[in-house]
Amino acid sequence: MTVDKLTLPSPAKLNLMLHILGRREDGYHELQTLFQFLDYGDELTFAVRDDGVIRLHTEFEGVPHDSNLIVKAAKKLQEQSGCSLGIDIWIDKILPMGGGIGGGSSNAATTLLGLNHLWQLGWDLDRLAALGLTLGADVPVFVHGRAAFAEGVGEKLTPEYPEEPWYVVLVPQVSVSTAEIFSDPLLTRNSSPIKVRPVPKGNSRNDCLPVVTRRYPEVRNALNLLGNFTEAKLTGTGSCVFGGFPNKAEADKVSALLTETLTGFVAKGSNVSMLHRKLQSLL
Repeated sequence: MTVDKLTLPSPAKLNLMLHILGRREDGYHELQTLFQFLDYGDELTFAVRDDGVIRLHTEFEGVPHDSNLIVKAAKKLQEQSGCSLGIDIWIDKILPMGGGIGGGSSNAATTLLGLNHLWQLGWDLDRLAALGLTLGADVPVFVHGRAAFAEGVGEKLTPEYPEEPWYVVLVPQVSVSTAEIFSDPLLTRNSSPIKVRPVPKGNSRNDCLPVVTRRYPEVRNALNLLGNFTEAKLTGTGSCVFGGFPNKAEADKVSALLTETLTGFVAKGSNVSMLHRKLQSLL
């Protein structure tokens, strides 16, 4: 049976640690980071068109249609596969932009996987991830859908199996520019590489933290408040901060206290993304 419409989740991610080893000649930074997914995210709905047109029906303020990562992903896959079909796309957006939890990259990966399924292209994950890397360094981990230790600019992935706690995620009302953080002269760029797997718990720092908290007092405030209850961390370059709890009841209790003054949510950590679990259920 041919499926011509599909709704898929587009999960958030956390960087459980982030070390910056140096700057490459091309301007990108050599990183080591540990990715884990959240059972929380946007939702994308796709409907096949037979006229080759790619149309995103939900516009984001200030983001032109053709520069949106969802549209870019669809167009690149269409061009490289030679597919004559088109797609209508709708998005139910709840992940913040500039939050460090992978909203745009996750949307791009969900688009690649969804269209690969609907257009019946038969591309494997490695091929989709290679295309995804041209859209952004975080896209490949979403394509593969497994918690991973990442190296390079974030594209060299080794599966990892960290604990899967419940997280409280706070969302300071600022959008952090990744380019701004990585161009800051005070950013640490000489961390020693981690050579031991799994990643030792003592290596859980984020090298971006000092720069982000200096530039964005709202992020520093959120870290301090959450830090009263658990170890509070920054994901990516922020703005989101997170802390783990052993069960949902404890996470809900802390979230209720903090979200009186801050925006936030509770979500389960997952080593297999909810996108991949959904796709497996379709097979």
